[in-house]
Amino acid sequence: MFIGSAKMKSYPHHSDAVQTIHAECPAIDLHADPLLWTKFVGYDLNKKHKAPLPHAWFGGHVDVPRLIEGGLGAQFFGLVSLPVLDADLGAAIDQQIDFLRAACDRSDGRLKLVTSAEAFLKQSQHGVAALLGIEGAHCLEGSLSRLEHFAARGVRYLGLLHFSANACGFPAMGFGVNHEQGLTNFGCSVIESCEQQGVIVDLAHINKKGFMQACSIAQKPMYVSHTAVSGVHSMWRNIDDEQLRAVADNGGAVGVIFCPAYLGQDGIPAVVEHLKHIIKVGGESLPALGSDWDGFIRPTQGLEDASKLPHLTQALLDAGMTHALVQKILQRNALRVLQDVPEKQSAIL
Repeated sequence: MFIGSAKMKSYPHHSDAVQTIHAECPAIDLHADPLLWTKFVGYDLNKKHKAPLPHAWFGGHVDVPRLIEGGLGAQFFGLVSLPVLDADLGAAIDQQIDFLRAACDRSDGRLKLVTSAEAFLKQSQHGVAALLGIEGAHCLEGSLSRLEHFAARGVRYLGLLHFSANACGFPAMGFGVNHEQGLTNFGCSVIESCEQQGVIVDLAHINKKGFMQACSIAQKPMYVSHTAVSGVHSMWRNIDDEQLRAVADNGGAVGVIFCPAYLGQDGIPAVVEHLKHIIKVGGESLPALGSDWDGFIRPTQGLEDASKLPHLTQALLDAGMTHALVQKILQRNALRVLQDVPEKQSAIL
């Protein structure tokens, strides 16, 4: 059961149907990486930007003004640590959390760090709710106490893998790739601890064997925060129909990425095709949004930055989807998982 809806807001320059959907159901994006740009070049989340390179290559896709303009009520901010650059992987995560909190403090209430569905709905009435998701459990460095620390700081999902093998398991591609091995004993313990700490497990980037093993042992719904599907376009990072059914059986949600390299074609129709395939295989409660804006990708044409999201909403309606289904894709499915894995700690350190 959903817990209400946000107060009506206006999103001009779009059809009445699109305006109504976004006003009633501000969208949730499961993954974007602007905090990396804050780290490397001092990117200001509260300032409206233009992409620094033609066709929105690599970054400059997300900021608070464009999130609001695009009808997004919540953005999951990726927290990334880089084994080849960061001497202390945990400190790199803490630094990015501090960057986000500082941006919230400077936002005049337009951006607020939240951890619950209730807080998201309240904040989305007048601004953007910021949520935190870690990309890669290598930042735990084999310590469950670090997971407890990050949960206390407001982290709401943990991606088990990124682009390198770690104490939990093996990536779909990258350093230490191994398609024959699944989760380690520590990886299984991390899933159990996540569920105890109120942290959603994210299965983006993990190899298939670890993915399926995680689905078999998890007791609570999971995300695949940003991916596309091999049933539309075969690619090393895309997940197949067996994986989609496993996440659906788990009660989770799958966020579709906005990158042509994953989609197989450039343009919003490709995003629609991946969403339609997810619905065909796993049902209407499975699809969500996982843009990967600012993640060193070139976004697909028409979704070059956060302000453009209503173009996708219109395309979904034009494809014959009902208002209720579009609302599930934009918000309801991601929100349901957030509700079903409630945070353990209310205080954010």
